[in-house]
Amino acid sequence: MDLNFTPEEHAFRDEVRSFLDGNLPAEISRKVHGGRRMTRDDFVRWQKILHARGWGASSWPVSHGGTGWSPVQQHIFDEECADAGAPMQLPFGLKMVAPVIMAFGNPAQQAHFLPRIVDGTDWWCQGYSEPGSGSDLASLKTRAVREGDHYVVNGQKTWNTLGQYADWIFCLVRTSTEGRQQEGISFLLIDMKTPGITVRPIIMMDGEHEINEVWFEDVRVPVENRVGEENKGWTYAKFLLGHERTGIAGVGRSKRELKKLKAIARRESSAGRPLIEDPRFRDRIAQVEMELMALEITNLRVISAEGEKKRAPGPEASILKIKGSEIQQMLTELQMQALGHYALPYLHESLDPAWSGDPAMPSYEDDAGPLSGHYFNVRKTTIYGGSNEIQKNIISQMILGL
Repeated sequence: MDLNFTPEEHAFRDEVRSFLDGNLPAEISRKVHGGRRMTRDDFVRWQKILHARGWGASSWPVSHGGTGWSPVQQHIFDEECADAGAPMQLPFGLKMVAPVIMAFGNPAQQAHFLPRIVDGTDWWCQGYSEPGSGSDLASLKTRAVREGDHYVVNGQKTWNTLGQYADWIFCLVRTSTEGRQQEGISFLLIDMKTPGITVRPIIMMDGEHEINEVWFEDVRVPVENRVGEENKGWTYAKFLLGHERTGIAGVGRSKRELKKLKAIARRESSAGRPLIEDPRFRDRIAQVEMELMALEITNLRVISAEGEKKRAPGPEASILKIKGSEIQQMLTELQMQALGHYALPYLHESLDPAWSGDPAMPSYEDDAGPLSGHYFNVRKTTIYGGSNEIQKNIISQMILGL
């Protein structure tokens, strides 16, 4: 793989920058750069803007309404969007359930669901983890019993991200208790408006309602909403997780946060000189920057191989998940250290876009107010998508053969 961008790829980067300059709403960009609270409308508005340009699904094939871009173009687009302060395109529909529907869904499912994902009509959430079934996902207990042309679903899902906004949820459910645990799982698409579904908030350390537990009580789901074969859902689940773990690498977002870290470190400190001049702290910035560069190269190699082989990412996605999540945590830790005692108090009101700062720290309010909450939030990255300990097991077994 040639790691130097071609003239055509540089021209594409200029095209993306020009589009962002003219179409990314300034108020949304300010929220992203300032770490302020994003609303459902912010995410949907940006998705509709991208869809109107034909860029709503950068990784999809043209036949399903995507761009048909190369992996390098997708990488450039993600990087430029992150740098400009565009909201992250929610992965649950675009990068998780959509590839499953494309690969294993029937033509009717593809025709109905895919256009509604790319144009922002339907907001999707994930129903995988359960109490006691997180990293050991195959032990899930949510049951789906077939009654005629419906499944009746009962059980509980947890750590469900943004399900309070969702129109649909894709769920792993147990349809058989015979044989190995993995052999009795099916993959269902469930309308969140179906009677019997209850969404209960889980308030996180930063005081925000980002995740939920979702309860199913005699929820009737049409059999036509099952993706693929009954009891073969574990295959589809692994396919989906490969896409999820690649996305968790978050190279573009980490490059944006690295730029922010450097800007903070260049400010004059109470000691009278910028922190960037401290050799120990400068070395730590250099270390995380080198690791991020290595992650970017590895990410490009993985997505390029994915494009060439026309398959979901394999166990190499676990490498991206581990390193990407660790880098995100390192960046927030260094930002906290760079701001020192200004970063210690967590000001929940600072997440409000109307917040004008704390007069007690006039030169730091834009960074310090939301930073502690962001630090708390990023603690989760080494857990979701399969904990990093589980990813190391996957690497040792499937790559190293141990």
